[in-house]
Amino acid sequence: MIKAGIIGATGYAGGELVRILMGHKEVEIKWYGSRSYIDKKYYEVYQNMFQIVDDTCLDDNMEALADQVDVIFTATPQGLCASLLNEGILSKVKVVDLSADYRIKDVKTYEEWYGIEHKTPQYIEEAVYGLCEINREDVKKARLVANPGCYPTCSTLSIYPLIKEGLIDPNTIIIDAKSGTSGAGRGAKLDNLYCEVNENIKAYGVAVHRHTPEIEEQLGYAAGADVKINFTPHLVPMNRGILITAYASLNKKATYEEVKAAYDKYYGSEKFVRVLDKDVCPQTKWVEGSNYVDVNFKIDDRTNRIIMMGAMDNLVKGAAGQAVQNMNLMFGFKETMGLELVPMFP
Repeated sequence: MIKAGIIGATGYAGGELVRILMGHKEVEIKWYGSRSYIDKKYYEVYQNMFQIVDDTCLDDNMEALADQVDVIFTATPQGLCASLLNEGILSKVKVVDLSADYRIKDVKTYEEWYGIEHKTPQYIEEAVYGLCEINREDVKKARLVANPGCYPTCSTLSIYPLIKEGLIDPNTIIIDAKSGTSGAGRGAKLDNLYCEVNENIKAYGVAVHRHTPEIEEQLGYAAGADVKINFTPHLVPMNRGILITAYASLNKKATYEEVKAAYDKYYGSEKFVRVLDKDVCPQTKWVEGSNYVDVNFKIDDRTNRIIMMGAMDNLVKGAAGQAVQNMNLMFGFKETMGLELVPMFP
């Protein structure tokens, strides 16, 4: 049994971490950190935890927390983890950071896209990008994991095999993305009010969304060269879910069997990436509440392009579930422990 602490336990991703870890037989949550609800009972913030969690919310004192637990999850806004982390903490505990603070290897790129100064750039190189299906062996040895963003997780897993196998031109990639409103966090924002979101769909962050360099960096590793993409996210009126529809030019004529073989090569033995049957398009409803990513593709022979598709739950595989998957690898647990969640329907 290991002890875990969560800083940012009252946000959507933090709340999902609590829900998942409550069902993990090897983890005990010892610290429910929250700046906004210090000294408030956790179940008073999330009533679904009534008679399940009786603990009181604590602060974000990461140094004090490091003396009490084995792993710290930071489900916090960008910049907070970087401002708190130090060698003393990392010498005592493993850290899984759900923010973007250590995802991007070039600090100037991070500061340009996020508009803040990075306080501990000395840990960027050490941090392992926690996309388990690609970086599994490095995650096992890490003391600091940068948990990937939701859009980058779904985008990268949908596209990665075709870049690795040289089937597409990486610099022709266009990604059209859709997300439920929980992806914007729990804080009150005018644009996320019910009347603003209901019966509406809109693009946002067009050509400037800060997940763009993260996706480009990960696809660039697959390509072995710099990659530039067009990425356009949209907000849709649902609670959870990410849907990715990506387009790219094929480097040569390809058959369904050739492309399917590429996906099967990388994901055939993966528990949480499901390559769907021919002509079945991924849907957010079929992964809701689970750690699964459903992917598929369609070849457009007329234009010699390919459409790559992916769907997942932004709060599970896109945040908390992936963080637990990383933790399992870091501590030598079965990778699927606590995560064999059957998708909810309806």
